[in-house]
Amino acid sequence: MSGCIQFLLDGEVQKVRVEDPNTTLLNYLRYEIARTGTKEGCAEGDCGACTVVLGELVAGSVRYRAVNACILFLATLDGKELLTVESLKSKDGGLHPVQKALVETHGSQCGFCTPGFVMSLYALYLKGKPSNKAEIEDALAGNLCRCTGYGPIIEAATRMFEIGADELPDMNAKKLSLQSVTRGVTLEIGGKSTLAGGKLQYYAPVTISALADLCAANTDAILLAGGTDVALWVTKQHRELSTVIYLGDVAELKEINDLADQIEIGAGASYSDVIDLLAVHYTGMGAVMRRIGSTQIRNSGTVGGNIANGSPIGDMPPLLIAAGAQICLRSGTQVRQMPLEDFFVSYGKQDIKPGEFLEKIILPKPAAGPSFAAYKISKRFDQDISALCAAFAVTFEGETISDIRLAFGGMAGTPKRAPQAEAALLGKAFDEATIKSAMAALEQDFSPLDDMRASARYRMQVAQNLLMKMYLEKLGGTNIHVFEAEATYAQ
Repeated sequence: MSGCIQFLLDGEVQKVRVEDPNTTLLNYLRYEIARTGTKEGCAEGDCGACTVVLGELVAGSVRYRAVNACILFLATLDGKELLTVESLKSKDGGLHPVQKALVETHGSQCGFCTPGFVMSLYALYLKGKPSNKAEIEDALAGNLCRCTGYGPIIEAATRMFEIGADELPDMNAKKLSLQSVTRGVTLEIGGKSTLAGGKLQYYAPVTISALADLCAANTDAILLAGGTDVALWVTKQHRELSTVIYLGDVAELKEINDLADQIEIGAGASYSDVIDLLAVHYTGMGAVMRRIGSTQIRNSGTVGGNIANGSPIGDMPPLLIAAGAQICLRSGTQVRQMPLEDFFVSYGKQDIKPGEFLEKIILPKPAAGPSFAAYKISKRFDQDISALCAAFAVTFEGETISDIRLAFGGMAGTPKRAPQAEAALLGKAFDEATIKSAMAALEQDFSPLDDMRASARYRMQVAQNLLMKMYLEKLGGTNIHVFEAEATYAQ
């Protein structure tokens, strides 16, 4: 059993023995190799002080994305390229265009936040010049400013391209380097617990058949995808994960198939991988997805993970349920398919058997008739957990509602549909009286959660009002929600 991983750092191959699979990349950088430019702020992926850039091979090309080092396990770095703020130093010791731009626009701060901003800007720099200010704001939404404000930093995002794009990496050379650290077999790491004294096991298969075998043999294992949820068990709850199966190296789980009548999304596809495609077919879905965490979180977090963790306030399940999604659960070579809403049994309980794992999500493409709307209600616009999430799919025959799917998150112990409200709408005229009857019927469907994010009364009132909002949008021929959610894109 090998405990070594291989990755690129500043263009050089690093071979690192991982003694504890629970070690985060942030702790490795700061405490083992003294790359202290990467800071620790929140240790949960919110503040962006720990932002680094990862490069990896995707469909034969090199892709760079900003991620949070505090919730990334070191072992998952295998086969990738790591870039930290120290990586930007030129051979003559000068500043990179990103850094020069921050200096020239007076965007540099106390030093704690600045490295994270630099790396988020560097990921944007590698991607190419943004077409509008909204793309810049989106790239920086995961970095909290504590000193100067965002104005000079946003200006730097434009200035860095004016200074020059001549320091872009040689992608062909990067591709060859990454191929040299790519493995074709399962990575296995063993360690010894520092808490309980037992053994620690980490597996990273590269094929779906190997994953199925590992899940069957380790039914108590934690399945790790993006780590945006699981990593917090370690960093905030100080738990120790004894057996982990990492899903991020299984190419089949990241496949996205845009077919004639449906979209198939591998459970390991990230939010960033699918947001553009889903936004084309489902009005409002892209706007809600853009508000899931930050760019760093969406680059790491997966659609399948948002389903599998069974959270009653996850943003994706209500959207997918309203769209009529099916999921495929795999055990060995056997695949079990079911409507997504049937997967959630009760709070903290899902219909998944020992050894099974979520393989993919299947979304039927909407016909020309249905109208789709999606909404997220939270205290902050960016980087906030929903108090309430809702999505509605309505099909009309003339002015009559011929089919209806209403799905809510945050209203119960699981994401779920509203059968009484649907019954109040189905077969009825699409008018204000019908909508008001459905609003009243919601009180039969839900006894909302009452917690720190919102009271039960508030959630019910907002859920009812969202039905009226959907009606007014349709009546007016506009989508109020999309205008609100994407207001920054118009600046």
